[in-house]
Amino acid sequence: MEHYLIHGGNRLCGNVVVQGAKNSALPILAATLLCRSTVELHNCPRLSDVKVSCDILRSLGCKVTQEDDIVTVDPHDTVNCQIPEAMMRAMRSSIIFLGALLARAGSCTICLPGGCDLGARPIDLHLSALRQMGMRVRETHGRLCCDLPDRLHGAKIVLQFPSVGATENVLLAAVCADGETELVGAAQEPEIVDLASFLSACGGKIYGAGENTIRIVGVPRLQGALYTIIPDRIAAATYLCAGAMTGGDIQLRCVVPQNLSAVLPLLEEAGCTLKVKRNSILLRAPRRLKSFGTVRTMPYPGFPTDAQAIFMALASLCNGTTIFVENIFENRFRHVSELCRMGANMKVVGRAAVVQGVPCLSGTHVEAMDLRGGAALMLAGLAAQGDTVLTEISHILRGYEAPDQVIRSLGGDIRLIM
Repeated sequence: MEHYLIHGGNRLCGNVVVQGAKNSALPILAATLLCRSTVELHNCPRLSDVKVSCDILRSLGCKVTQEDDIVTVDPHDTVNCQIPEAMMRAMRSSIIFLGALLARAGSCTICLPGGCDLGARPIDLHLSALRQMGMRVRETHGRLCCDLPDRLHGAKIVLQFPSVGATENVLLAAVCADGETELVGAAQEPEIVDLASFLSACGGKIYGAGENTIRIVGVPRLQGALYTIIPDRIAAATYLCAGAMTGGDIQLRCVVPQNLSAVLPLLEEAGCTLKVKRNSILLRAPRRLKSFGTVRTMPYPGFPTDAQAIFMALASLCNGTTIFVENIFENRFRHVSELCRMGANMKVVGRAAVVQGVPCLSGTHVEAMDLRGGAALMLAGLAAQGDTVLTEISHILRGYEAPDQVIRSLGGDIRLIM
């Protein structure tokens, strides 16, 4: 079984070129279905989730190639409208193919998506929005059979929660629908803006992405384009925390600092010195980190739920008490028991976790339960005394491109054991 063997205690110092954003790449890959000529995506991260998306596109009839960080998609001969169940179950984000397939083929058959077990993540907002645009859906033995009695049409859609996935599905369905769609209560994440920018580069007419209300004017068709995906803000936050936890000196390059506006103040509050430029961030860690009060996960521009586990690992070494309140997912503290095995002092009460910092962590055998929790354990191992064996690392590779290689380039002692 593949695992990481981590010998902790080394200061991480050096430069990191931040990978492309996973949460941009996946919906943009789905969006290539809408194009009638070749798409070339640059800065596309080499992740297992990206591979699944490319495999889904191939199963639908697209020609897909990937060389380094460039993915080329030729969707011209797309004919299939049924995604294999194994691929749907491989990742939660597979649901974003729903809106794109409806717009391209007028029907699709999918099963309920899989991915990390973070608790209930219902797709009712997705289905309700698409129904308002003309979709019919029936569930048969765990599969959703969706079709259109007529073409997709514009509508005024109000989301009761700013769901990222539902916002993406509406954008994908509406960009080539008849008429105009107004989406109120839209998610405002940078990855939503990136998807809208890609669709606009292909000929779409989208206004207000990144704001509460998005207006989409349907166009007859989209053409291919060359497009560069934005840097991954969660990967950036992860490597900044790695530097902070090891007393290091880290510089991120190819990063968008404004997309990290909710996390950078916490690092400063913890005692880190930051020098922020247009597309780089330099972090210098103090001798001992300080606690940073109460952290509440919220939709963007609030503190991201994807960074919660990573900052909990950081808080485990801070002098003082930090409280985390998880407002997005109800099952996102699965990493706590594993961090406690390493000597962390944490207690979960409902949707809150209280972290009392300790002077040091100790290496041991731990298991990654999900993507971000696995990353938190990896950082803890780098800061711990002794050796850490981290198993189930396939979760981590869903969101981080060769993290062991990045960490070794910074002076960390981590090895992939086959």
